[in-house]
Amino acid sequence: MKPLIDSNFLLFNETAQQLYHNTAKHMPIIDYHNHLVPEEIAEDKTFENISKVWLSGDHYKWRAMRANAISEEYITGDKSDYEKFLAWAETVPKMIGNPLYHWTHMELKRYFDIDTLLNEETAPMIWEDVNRQLNTPEMSARSLLKQKNVEFVGTTDDPTDSLETHAALQKEDFGVQVSPSFRPDKALQLENNDFNVWLKKLEQAADVSIEHYDDFLTVLEKRVAYFDKHGCRSSDHGINVMFYESASFEEVCDVFEKRLQDRELTQKEIDKFKTYTLMSLGEMYADKEWVMQLHMGPLRNNNTRMFNKLGPDSGFDSIGDRELAVPLGHFLDALEQKEKLPKTVLYSLNQKDYYVLASMAGNFQNDEIPGKIQFGTAWWFNDQIEGMEHQMSVLANVGLISNFIGMLTDSRSFLSFPRHEYFRRILCNLLGKWVEEGKAPNDMKLLDQYVQDICYNNAKRYFNL
Repeated sequence: MKPLIDSNFLLFNETAQQLYHNTAKHMPIIDYHNHLVPEEIAEDKTFENISKVWLSGDHYKWRAMRANAISEEYITGDKSDYEKFLAWAETVPKMIGNPLYHWTHMELKRYFDIDTLLNEETAPMIWEDVNRQLNTPEMSARSLLKQKNVEFVGTTDDPTDSLETHAALQKEDFGVQVSPSFRPDKALQLENNDFNVWLKKLEQAADVSIEHYDDFLTVLEKRVAYFDKHGCRSSDHGINVMFYESASFEEVCDVFEKRLQDRELTQKEIDKFKTYTLMSLGEMYADKEWVMQLHMGPLRNNNTRMFNKLGPDSGFDSIGDRELAVPLGHFLDALEQKEKLPKTVLYSLNQKDYYVLASMAGNFQNDEIPGKIQFGTAWWFNDQIEGMEHQMSVLANVGLISNFIGMLTDSRSFLSFPRHEYFRRILCNLLGKWVEEGKAPNDMKLLDQYVQDICYNNAKRYFNL
């Protein structure tokens, strides 16, 4: 039987094949947003078995297993790693059409040279083969990165993080640049019950007492400077529902004081705090020439019972649906009026917002940075063939796909980097399809430059690497 992942996988025309094999395949990887654990890179962690590196923490796989009626004890529970792997192997054959089916077999092929399809019958053999290979220096955390020609990794880090691990990694220079990304979601989540608890951690990290709102902004600025010193190139914000509520500094000071006193806040007060604080952060990012990433549109923690049992990021999030264009436009415009709008990447989990974001990005471009405001790559539920093609088509229709900064993994797994190959194959096939349909010229020099830029050059320039 022909292998699923052959050399021309997803490349359905000659132009696509030439673009991928001659160019895209060889470009280094800049993974500017992921959730890898820097400590595991620093210690050059090796993995006891495939479940440890493949299933632990991967809520994409967890959701698929739940949809297959796999008991939670085989997903996040106390069953053995082998039993969990067998439960995953039982699920895989039922996932044709889901990108996980492709990713699973790409990862088996690219890291372990296994062409066999994973199912209940092949699982024991694949378990033994993969685990034998994992127990070698060639499969340590750093080796897995270098195998896939990864040049840059942007992790996700809370403002309270010490960044000691990042400092140690930067001194070593092992061939992959690992940089922190500033993720201050908890600084904006005034309504959360643990906001004041997190505030104490922030005080300890900065060694500054926070008694008033101006203290809070001072500490955030101090942490931004600290992250910048440790090689940070971007911030990242998870925003369930976009907000904009104009407010004076004095108003926000009053809201902050009420929260410190555990007094009840209105939604309007909360939005005033979030707007003023995020704008203040945006100005700080502009001063540091950072990129501001806004991930908008998830509806998180829908299953209360499972949230109480497992906590956040466990696979119970879905696509949200709230008004976006008006508050986002006001927010970007307010920073632009101050000439403090940083480079910004706009992502939405909801595909209905794609034209909103692509057109919004065009409102705030400038003559110094090509693609200063980016309509970001297909994300989370959308990083599959149709989602990626749709995102790139919308971008091309409304803006300039030639300035697109390309793909990211948004992953917690060291085996996830073939997703860049997946994206690159889809990109090359899309360009080749446009040539076949007479929508683009059969100019290989021009198309080759598009591929180089989207896969690598644009991101390297955009993030000042």
